[in-house]
Amino acid sequence: MSDDSNFERDALRTAIHESLPIDASNYGKPPDPKYFYVPRRHAHALHPDNVLVRGIRGSGKSVWWSALQSAEHRKVIAAALPQVEVDESTRTSAGFGITPSPADYPDKRVLKQILDTGCSADICWQTIIAWHTWAAQSDLSKKKTWVSRVAWINSNPEEVAIRFSEYDAHLAKKGLRHLVLFDALDRVADTWDAQRNLLSGLLATLLEFRSYTSLRAKAFVRPDMLEAAVTGFPDASKVTANAADLKWQPLDLYSLLWQYLGNEPNYGSHFRQSSQSVILQPWKRVADVWRIPDLLRSDEETQFELFHQITGPWMGRDARRGLPYKWLPNHLADALGQVSPRSFLSALRTAAEDEQHISPDHALHYDAIKRGVQTASQIRVDEVKEDFPWVAHIMEPLHGLVIPCKFSEIAERWNASDIVETLEHGDGLPPKRLASGITGLRRDLVELGLFQEMPDGRINIPDVYRVGFGLGRRGGIKPVR
Repeated sequence: MSDDSNFERDALRTAIHESLPIDASNYGKPPDPKYFYVPRRHAHALHPDNVLVRGIRGSGKSVWWSALQSAEHRKVIAAALPQVEVDESTRTSAGFGITPSPADYPDKRVLKQILDTGCSADICWQTIIAWHTWAAQSDLSKKKTWVSRVAWINSNPEEVAIRFSEYDAHLAKKGLRHLVLFDALDRVADTWDAQRNLLSGLLATLLEFRSYTSLRAKAFVRPDMLEAAVTGFPDASKVTANAADLKWQPLDLYSLLWQYLGNEPNYGSHFRQSSQSVILQPWKRVADVWRIPDLLRSDEETQFELFHQITGPWMGRDARRGLPYKWLPNHLADALGQVSPRSFLSALRTAAEDEQHISPDHALHYDAIKRGVQTASQIRVDEVKEDFPWVAHIMEPLHGLVIPCKFSEIAERWNASDIVETLEHGDGLPPKRLASGITGLRRDLVELGLFQEMPDGRINIPDVYRVGFGLGRRGGIKPVR
């Protein structure tokens, strides 16, 4: 291999390592604009009229929640997706989110205090929206606590209705929109009953504000939270039937990668130059951000060819091991077929860090990519444990089990470890269907995308969970020990 080829290979690997984030979570902050990619498929989810957005952990709910609050990021959205009807002039407010912000919204302890007064959940959310819109022009502004603000809203229904109507008319007259955004709704309460109550109240509020012209409430929610107990109020289907989904197809995942590589400060130029030999289209710089050429974000064959310049053509010594472009997202998908961009980026960054497996011809070795999937799986497992602490207990007895397997093998291990009794006496939120015993646990894991029910009745667990939880598969990626 020539010195120039060595440099190109090492430059690409360094660009991957340096540009991709160590921690792909944004913790309530919008991403750096140069790494901010706007998938065309997310236009439906971002439009103000689509008030409910569903997305798995790591799908970008908090990214959009924070980006929509930034005028700089709304400008990028408007340029990429003008049909979304969001731009710099759009007013946005945080109604609830991952970061504590008592000036903007009450935390779960205050929400509990409010509900304990007997006030309904929808009044809680209505109060937050009022606080961000017309409160300064009313006596509501004099109330110093969220408890007193909610009480004022509850006691003045006629004035509240008039104020909202007048504010909406004011926005419409000026040609403006105002979005009040809700995220991290799994953090609103410590019990299922309280969480269901608050979420049901929020969905009812989304529906109510859908009737206004320019004022909208918009919520980002995990799909598993939208169960029957939450959506049982009258006309709930008007919200849920039109919900938008944050899903990432391979085209978008790889476009996100190009966004990072093309904008890496030191080695991005090497990637842009090498990519042009494939796409024959120039990268254009707009406001210090390199924009992905259209062909590279819309044509799978072009992406396929470029990615294989980085990885080589196979996931082993021959084609029987799979093709990297397809192999990577397939092994990062959950049982519902969804891949989180967080897992995708983490796998590739780990692969670029792997000094034990360095290809003589390409930036990434296929064994390094496999190691990246191991790391991504561990991250995904840690995330699901954080969201559902009971999953750690339920998966521990399955360690070392080779899957796919009959459910009876899983049930045998659960019974031997008295898992139902353990969960009944555990701390935190239990599985939603624990009362149905082992059958209920199976349904919960299927709903979360951890278990996949195969046509022959056996249970499969996708690699993105299997590897991190330490389960085996004949011929598959080795589990994390």
